[in-house]
This record gives sequence, structure tokens and C-alpha cells, in this order.
Amino acid sequence: MRWGLVWTDVAFPFYVMPILSVCFSTKGRIMTHSNIFGGLTLADITGNPNFKEDSVREEICMPILKRLGYRGKNITRSKILLTQVGRKKREMSIPDYILTIDGHNAFVLEAKAPNQDINEGDNVEQAFSYAIHNKVRSKYFALCNGKTFVVFKTNVNRTCVLSIPFDDIETRWKELARYLSIKSFHTGYRVKYHRESESFDYANISLLEEIVSKKQAAKRHFGCNAYFTRQTWNVVQTYIRNFTRKGDIVLDPFGGSGVTAVEALMCDRKAIHVDINPLSKFIAESLIAPVNLGELHTAFESVQKEYMRRVPKTETEIKAALQTYAGPKNLLLPQNADVPCVHQLFSEKQRAELSLLKSIIGKQRDVNIQKSLMLAFYNTVSVINKTFHETPQGGGNNFGYYYRYRVAPNPAIRNTIEVFEGKFKRIYDGKKELLDKINNRTVANAAIIKGTATDLSFQEDESVDYIYTDPPYGKNIAYLDLSIMWNAWLDLDVTEDDYALEAIEGGEHNKTKHEYKELIAQSIREMYRVLKYDRWLTFVFAHKDPEFWHLIIDTAEQCGFEYVGAVPQKNGQTSFKKRQNPFTVLSGQLMMNFRKVRHPKVVMNANFEMDVDVFIIKTIEEVIAKHYGATWEQINNYLIIQGMEKGFLDLLKKHGSDLTPLLERSFDYDFETEKWHIKKNVKFRTHVDVNIRIEYFLRSYLNRMEMENKAARFDDIVLSILPLLRNGTDPGKQTILGVLEDIAVPSGGDCWRLKTKQQRFRLEE
Repeated sequence: MRWGLVWTDVAFPFYVMPILSVCFSTKGRIMTHSNIFGGLTLADITGNPNFKEDSVREEICMPILKRLGYRGKNITRSKILLTQVGRKKREMSIPDYILTIDGHNAFVLEAKAPNQDINEGDNVEQAFSYAIHNKVRSKYFALCNGKTFVVFKTNVNRTCVLSIPFDDIETRWKELARYLSIKSFHTGYRVKYHRESESFDYANISLLEEIVSKKQAAKRHFGCNAYFTRQTWNVVQTYIRNFTRKGDIVLDPFGGSGVTAVEALMCDRKAIHVDINPLSKFIAESLIAPVNLGELHTAFESVQKEYMRRVPKTETEIKAALQTYAGPKNLLLPQNADVPCVHQLFSEKQRAELSLLKSIIGKQRDVNIQKSLMLAFYNTVSVINKTFHETPQGGGNNFGYYYRYRVAPNPAIRNTIEVFEGKFKRIYDGKKELLDKINNRTVANAAIIKGTATDLSFQEDESVDYIYTDPPYGKNIAYLDLSIMWNAWLDLDVTEDDYALEAIEGGEHNKTKHEYKELIAQSIREMYRVLKYDRWLTFVFAHKDPEFWHLIIDTAEQCGFEYVGAVPQKNGQTSFKKRQNPFTVLSGQLMMNFRKVRHPKVVMNANFEMDVDVFIIKTIEEVIAKHYGATWEQINNYLIIQGMEKGFLDLLKKHGSDLTPLLERSFDYDFETEKWHIKKNVKFRTHVDVNIRIEYFLRSYLNRMEMENKAARFDDIVLSILPLLRNGTDPGKQTILGVLEDIAVPSGGDCWRLKTKQQRFRLEE
């Protein structure tokens, strides 16, 4: 049989064309590497004693690099790397090849002689040392001895991800290209939001910018449950609409209070809600349980009437009620609680009244009406207990506010049935709001599951269209511990297996950081498995420790996700805890967006020509200049996003989770505006764009003149800020005037003042 090739104008992928062109000769014999290596065979390599390291470098490594897409400026040969090994001594090393893309280093390649071991030992350690050098910091390193081409991931374990014998390079080219081709890397990027159009391409959806929070605008969430944390409904809904179409399946494996599931249904999508906490399942199920509103109201009135008739009034009646009606299980509370067990969180009167109310609700025959009334009961329990106290604003807080079972020094004593009535009205209003979208016809589109994000085996591979999830943030909240009181009243069981699978750090079971990281990593792996290709994961996270951000990015990339971008998102009103602890409590979160694609690109690490602390200072100065003073959140978010997009989270995590000492040493804090600033009369220490620096110092000077009720004359402005701008070439008066005209207006003669907000808005319009 004779073989031949038919050439057409069809455009093949970059990794297919070379294979098609060299697979067969006209004699019907496979031509080993006739294209890429010019007819070189394995026998030529092993049988020639003169085929040494330099031959491997030029005859094998260079053809591979060219086929991978590297040319000219992408290839750095024999770069000298200096490493400090003592106060005066530096060690020199010279890698064979450093492959660069847009100024970032993609991988290191070392050539070795055919008789050298490149799978383990000194040669691997040598290449690894090049890859981790602060002027390289590549995600991968590779070695080739002519007989084999080996690729390692640059991590502590030097994980081998690919090993290809010489004779298999052509047939396995696609694998090699997936890891090392010039198209397999990127430096992180963000795209802007665009409005929905008739055409919908899942793979090329634009990201959303920050959304104004409308947390209290939806009755179906605000006031309908007392869970510890809730995502803002309009943010969740906007993300669902952006990344999905009607009928798509939306998954939240850390479902919490059910905002994702509810908003998916409100957008005509299907919803899967998963959470290890049975309380979460109870809340979500009860909220979406379809009811006839008239029948629900009638049921409430009957419960209210019976309660008023039977409520215990005397000590004797209270004692009798405690013997008659089933109250909460007397479960043990965490060791940091003020009392040892659940019963001690209530006075006997409170426990008797709540037990009676629960008993009456339990008589309802309609399951969905009973669930709805129990949701109002659950919210009532949040108020009728000894941890609840009044606040100066007229509201109240319970133990959940303190993240521990704290008995209030002066508990607020509220009327049980009046609280229940108020909670019922909120549930009723929420149900009314849901009625058009979540009813007997549509509720089957929701699956509410008590389970773990680490095991989604109930869901088939590649069956979910979008994942929006907000996992626990380390040791911030021990959800199962803090749900004991409610679970005790609602007869919801929590097992030791549940505690073992809860993705938190600390808690009563002393979960370690390692356990938390492993559970989060396994949950990301499961999310990758069930998500369809060309679909998106939005991972909502807030943490001060860069180590956890690095874990998420690294695990997502290992699974096969491609990082696309992150957006800061405020969650509404600043909390009292945040106002009390501005440097330790974060407000808001980052929305990290990943895409599952068949050939994901990897974010390259930044290579450093400067000390890490200097780089961090430079980054902080950038955000301070950009925002004319920056809050702790703006600095933290900017560092994390830059760390993700430029690949230096691993260095940030070594720096630690608390930037406060560095900020206090290097910058000034304004307690009135809650912003950090460049120290007074101090220049920027790193290179920041001159126009940004000019605007920063102009705003500072004009603000100070306005506060001191002094005129800001142009010549005085120039004389004041020019010394602070000297960082290389001094900007001229015309440059300063150009920036001044953008941010200020003349105010008589040669004087200037900052534009008001109204003037800025008119200019933008």
C-alpha cells in the first residue's frame, strides 16, 4: 500500500499541521521526526559518542522550542543568575534556556548529555534552583538528554507532569504543547462587562465590574432568615444572568442561606444547593416551599389563637409546659460559650413558650405550610433567648454577632408571640415576592441537598452550567458550632462526619489550617469535574492571608481551570466590627472568575529585579496614588489581584497576613477618611507614573489649602509639589497645569480649587 498527502487550504491547529506533514512517507514507512529534527533518529543519538550536551541543546532543544512558538526575544540563552550566599559572596548559575513571554518567564529548559539522569537527582535540583530564582520564578522547568524530554512543575515536590521518550515526541506533541507552548501562558487579564446580546458565547463572556449592593431591597432574603452570612441577592442575580441562559443549571456547593439557589430560580434557571449544615438545607427548603398565601395566613392565625389560649402564665404552668412539650435537645455548646449547654441559653419561661409554639406549628397537616411557619419560628428563636440584647439604634443582636454563645449582661426580654408575628410577616412578604417564579410548577427545578462540597458524586461529570459559591473563610465562622442552638430546636442532626468535612479552620474540633486547605482544594476539584467545558466558576472569597488565595489559584490551575480575572465587590454597609477593627476586619470580598476550557492558559509568575518588600511598597504606592489615599481593603484587594494576575501570591504569603506593621512604618493613616497616604513631604519611593504622582500631590496640596482657608496660587502650587516629583526627569509647569485643569477650577486671579462632586459629574456626563 502506498500513502500520499493531499494538501488543501484548510487551517489546522498549530499542533496538528506538523504531525500531518511528517507522519508517512511515499514508501509507507513512518518517518520518525523527519520534520522537527531533520531526520535525526534515536540511534543517531545513542550510537554517536560525540553527541553530547551541546548537540542536545542545538539539535533537539532548539527545534522543540521553535515548534512551541518561541523565537528571538522569547529565548534567553545562558543568562547569568546571581544568588547571595553570604554577606560578600554571591553564587553564579547559568541556565541553558529561559523562555519568556511579554517579559514574564514561562519555563526553564536544561539540556544534558544522553548519559545523564534527568528524572531525579542533582540535574533536577539544578534546574529547579534556576526556576525558583527571584529573577526567573517560572511555573515549570524542563530537562532533555536527547533520549527523553521531562517537564516538572515548580513546586516543593518537583512534580513531574510529563515524560516523553524521543521516539514519542511527534505522536505526543499535543501533550507537550498543552504545557509549554507560547499559547499556554498568560499574565492575567481583565475584560469589561457588556450588556446581554442576542448571541451568547459561553467561552467569551465578559466579566462584571463592581455592582452597587441592594441587600435590603429583596424581601425574599432580608428578614427571612437569621443566618450568619448572606451574599447580596442582586450581585448573585447579576452574575447568574451574565454567565448563564434560561434553563441552565446553577450550582452552589457552599449554599449557606440559599441566596444562589433562590436567585437562580428567580432567573428561570435550575438550582443545586449543597451545604454540610442541616440548618442551611432547612432554610433553603422552607423558603422555596410553595404555599397558598391565603391558607398560610389562616394557618398563622390559628397558631396564634391557640398559643394565646394555652400560653403558660404562672410558674406552675411553666413547669408543666416544660414537662408536656418537646423542647430543644440539651446539646453541649463549644467550650468558649458562657454556658455549658443549650437549655442554659433560655429562661424557663422562654423555653416553655417556644416549646408550646413549636408543638402547635407541628400540628399543621400541610407540609409546606408547616415548613414556612417553622421558618418564622426559627427566626423567633434567634430573638427569644438570653444572648439577645438591644442596641443603641433600637434593634438587637444575639450570640451570632459575637461568633460565640455569649449570654448578654442585660438580655432583652421580648414577647414571644409578638416576635413570631413580626417574623411571620417577613416570611409572608418573602413568599409573596417568590410566587411568580417559585411555585408548584417550578420548584422541581431546585435540588436542596445536605452534603459536602468535597463529594458531589450525585452529579454527573460535565453536567453543570455555572458555579457561584461563597465558601467559609478559614477560621472566621465555625458554622456548625454556631448552629447548635437552632439545630437543637429544629431536631436537625449533625454527625462527627459532618464536622470532619466542614471546611473551616479552628472551631470546637480544632480543625487545622492544613485540613481546611485540603477540604477547599478537594471541593475545587469536584467543582471542576461537574462543570461543563467553556463554563464559568465564580469563587467569592475574603481573607487577609495570601496563602489561602495562593491555594485557590494553584488548585484551580492544577485542576485545569483558567483564571480570567478578579473584581472587588463591596457587600453594603460597613459593620460595627469593621469600624471597631479597621485593620483586622475585612469588608467586602473579591469575585474570582475561572473558566473551564480544554486548553487552559497558566498565569506566569512575575520575576523580580527588586526586593519583595520594595515591590509591595511600589504596589501600595500605586493604589494610594490611584485613589488619592487608599483604605485597608483597597490595598489588600489590589495586592491580591496583582498577586493573582502577576503570579506573586507565593511571595505575599511568605510576607505574612498582616500588612499593618509595614503600612504603619511606611505611610500615614487618616482616621477621619480611614485611608492610608504617602507621608507628608515625602516623595514616592518607587516609580509611579508621573501624571498619577502629580495628581496625588496636587489634591493633597489643594485640600490642605482649603482646610487652612488659604489661596492656592499656581506658582505656590508648583514650588510646593515640584520637589516631591523629582524622580528622574522633572515634569515641566505645563505638565502640572494639564493635570491641574483636569481636577481643579480657577477661583479668581491665579488661584485654583478642587472641583466639587457636581462639577466632576457634569464633566463625566
